[in-house]
Amino acid sequence: MATPTPGRPVRGSATGSPLMAALDLFGRRWSLRVVWELREGALGFRALRGRCANMSSSVLRQRLLELIEARLVHQTPDGHYALTALGREAHTALSPLVDWSTTWAAALAERSADSGTPADGSTGAPDAGRA
Repeated sequence: MATPTPGRPVRGSATGSPLMAALDLFGRRWSLRVVWELREGALGFRALRGRCANMSSSVLRQRLLELIEARLVHQTPDGHYALTALGREAHTALSPLVDWSTTWAAALAERSADSGTPADGSTGAPDAGRA
């Protein structure tokens, strides 16, 4: 699958609008996690894989290739991976979402505490389909 880039058709957009291309790129499994883990500095492949809950090597390689092609990540002379200026801007742009997600989690927890329902929305009863 080709790396999503603005101007080329992507999931959800035949025209490849920049926003849809970004959503397609970040919507790929582990892409956001790689950007998140590189936010504090360069990491080698093994260290990055370890921080990403030991995702498979092949998936990590694929995501790194896509993020490099998208110019969000680059490989340093010592073989580590780091965010580019565009990658750091992407992380900065996503920071308000981190803040919002904390507010969202607190609101759900508050509602659950008030109603006695677990925060995950379950009723505590086993699923009807389970044996």
